[in-house]
Parts: sequence; structure tokens; C-alpha cells
Amino acid sequence: MKRGIGLAGCIVLAACACTLTPAWGQKLGDKDADFVKEAMQGNMMEVKLGQYALENAGNADVKKFAQRMVDDHTKANMELAAVATNKGVTLTKELDKKTQETCDKLTKLKGAEFDKEYMRHMLEDHEKDVTKFQQASKNLQDPDLRAWVTKTLPVLNDHLRMAKEIHSKVEGSK
Repeated sequence: MKRGIGLAGCIVLAACACTLTPAWGQKLGDKDADFVKEAMQGNMMEVKLGQYALENAGNADVKKFAQRMVDDHTKANMELAAVATNKGVTLTKELDKKTQETCDKLTKLKGAEFDKEYMRHMLEDHEKDVTKFQQASKNLQDPDLRAWVTKTLPVLNDHLRMAKEIHSKVEGSK
């Protein structure tokens, strides 16, 4: 008798777990999948440019910012990749043509010239990202993806704040 109750209890618990997380393992819709792919490209670019900045920036604040970009966007990519994998989205590890062109343009520069262009790009890019993530937090269909966006948005806002501060410093320096 006790065994039957135990097994029934396990079945009830398993059923509850399934109803509490119904979206985990479900496929993403096209718009959600496109958002994932775009966010992944952005994160990969932030990491690549951050790594380049660590070696080629002339300003210590730019290098500190670059390290933060590498750390935060690597973490974000790992989290996003986990969500994507569980939702059946296949991701590439290569930059798309447009993103690669941006990287190529910036990685031809060094020192103060790089600092100004990198921080200008980081400012513009994070302004766009914050707007996209704010919209995504309201419009994405998948609750797991929406939760990741909501968790990531404050980090992007902090990046934007930092980019504004450092951009104004490097723009003012001659």
C-alpha cells in the first residue's frame, strides 16, 4: 500500500513539474528564434571587439570597459546558448557578414583612434540593444527567453551608462 502511494506521489510531483515549466524544451517561434540569433551575433561581436580592445586600446578606462564586455557577453552567450539549445535553435559560432565587417573596420585601428571609434560604436550599439531588449521583454512569446532578456537588460543598461561616460572622456581627449 505504501509503495502505491509513493509512486502516485512521484507521478503527481512529476506532473506538477511539467505544468510549472511547460515552455522548457518547446520549440521557439520564428520571431523568438530570430531574436536569439541576433542577440548571439551581438554578444559574439562584443566579445571579439573587447578582446581586441584589451590588446590595442590606449586608454585604461577603455580597456577596463573592454574586459567587462568580454566577461558579461561571454556569460550572456553561454546562458543564451543553453536556452537556444533547449528550444531547438541551431546557432552558428561564426559572425555574419555585417557583424564581421564591423569588426574588420574597428580592428584596423589602434590606440586613441581605436578608443574613439570603439567607444562610439559601443555607445550606439548599446543604445540599440537596450531598446531591442526592452521591446523583447514585452513581445517575446517564449517565457524562458523572455526571462533571460529581463535578467540581461539591467546589465545592458549598465554597459550603456559606462559607454556614455567613457565615450565622452575619449572624445574630449586629443
